[in-house]
Amino acid sequence: MEMHQLRYFTAVARTGNFTRAAEQCHIAQPSLSQQIRKLEEELDEKLILRLPGGKSRLTPAGEILLGRANRILAEAQSAVEELRDRQKVISGAVRLGAIPTIAPFLIPEALLAFNAEHPQVELVVHEATTEQLLTQLERNELDFVMVSPPLTGGPWHTEVLGVEPLYLVVPDGNRYIKQRAPLLDDLREEEFILMREGHCLTGQVMRFCKLAEFRPRVRFLSAQVETLKALIRSGAGVSLLPSMALANASPADTSLHVIAFRDPVPQREIVFASLPDFPLPRAAKEFQNQLRAVFAKRQAYQPPTAKPAKKKPARKR
Repeated sequence: MEMHQLRYFTAVARTGNFTRAAEQCHIAQPSLSQQIRKLEEELDEKLILRLPGGKSRLTPAGEILLGRANRILAEAQSAVEELRDRQKVISGAVRLGAIPTIAPFLIPEALLAFNAEHPQVELVVHEATTEQLLTQLERNELDFVMVSPPLTGGPWHTEVLGVEPLYLVVPDGNRYIKQRAPLLDDLREEEFILMREGHCLTGQVMRFCKLAEFRPRVRFLSAQVETLKALIRSGAGVSLLPSMALANASPADTSLHVIAFRDPVPQREIVFASLPDFPLPRAAKEFQNQLRAVFAKRQAYQPPTAKPAKKKPARKR
């Protein structure tokens, strides 16, 4: 059993297709198939079933081997990283996943700063929903992901990056611009604009509203935060957005108003999640540190919130 055979085997398991696995491994498909057959002959077990249409599926023996093969490859990679650490050189690749309500607000700044310091590191970023990212993580296609709990499946190794508040975002002319800071319960009659189903922020908003004992009236669903904000500007409804999504708001943008809630303030937690049996490469750990720095800076920023109108003093009679 050789390391390259295990890499080919896990690639087929990950892609479910010999041709795609060969492309990812930069090897001709017949050569990859030959190495898989040699591995099966050595173990005297059928590991992969060839299906019509070029697809494949692991046998029970293959499922057993996959877990061990992933751990062996991870340990081998960890050994390489440890030896590189001795040379004080950070190199290799970082495979990161992040949800759409985090990726555009933290990663660009962190990526530019990290690249300037470690140009030899390749950074690959995947943006998707929490469920999709956890599936990729489970397949060992990503080193770690940035998501917001709750997390399904697992077990996952998680590390809290921080907690951030959610703000009420309303269009020009909304009644809350001049009123006292609202509670969630005050929004029963508002029409909401939310991220489409599958995005964790929508699930969190729905849970907050449920705790306030109402179901929000959803008028629009969007796949992008900027589209959601544009819909709010048009007067189509209101929404709840995390502080990092509002940090780049232009002071001249008077058609979008950010309003802080009264206690209890709705908030979300952000975590790094990874596989417990796969130690992170040094480059990934260093990039996490860069993300922490950017997040801390964003948290120091407070979005300009609409101030309640001052009450006129009563006239003396």
